[in-house]
Amino acid sequence: MFGFLNPFSRINSAFPFRFHDGGREAVGFKGGAGDCVVRSIAIAANLPYMQVYEDLRLANETYASLKNDRLAKRLNVKGSSPRNGNHRNVFHDYIIGLGFRWVPTMKVGVGCQVHLRADELPKGILIVKVSKHLTSVINGVIYDTHDPSRGGNRCVYGYYIKT
Repeated sequence: MFGFLNPFSRINSAFPFRFHDGGREAVGFKGGAGDCVVRSIAIAANLPYMQVYEDLRLANETYASLKNDRLAKRLNVKGSSPRNGNHRNVFHDYIIGLGFRWVPTMKVGVGCQVHLRADELPKGILIVKVSKHLTSVINGVIYDTHDPSRGGNRCVYGYYIKT
């Protein structure tokens, strides 16, 4: 339209993407799984996939045996395998223990303020929480099995940053 920019349009600042399975295939796992928590931690913390997998399996098992809430009951029924997904109640302390700090980016009643975009997140080593998914962002590049950015429009609930 005659060279005018729409002031409401966004310049695409989506992160570059690189395929990385966190070492999952190298240890013999095949097919899809709900293991984004394991993969993102293994990538961002530079740890072996099986170490993170086993640590989270044990953390799930411990949580299920010590707590008496819906999550614990689900873990007891579904199993403590990180392949089935991990709950924030379990993985949060694990990530913090690896030297990361949690930075929330969403507040109740305010709506989405930060998106999975290069111009809205800091540089460094991040584990980013988006809806039903964790992904690794390292120095401005997404490392995952797929590009979860939705073209830079995916809302970020918060991120863990390596301190």
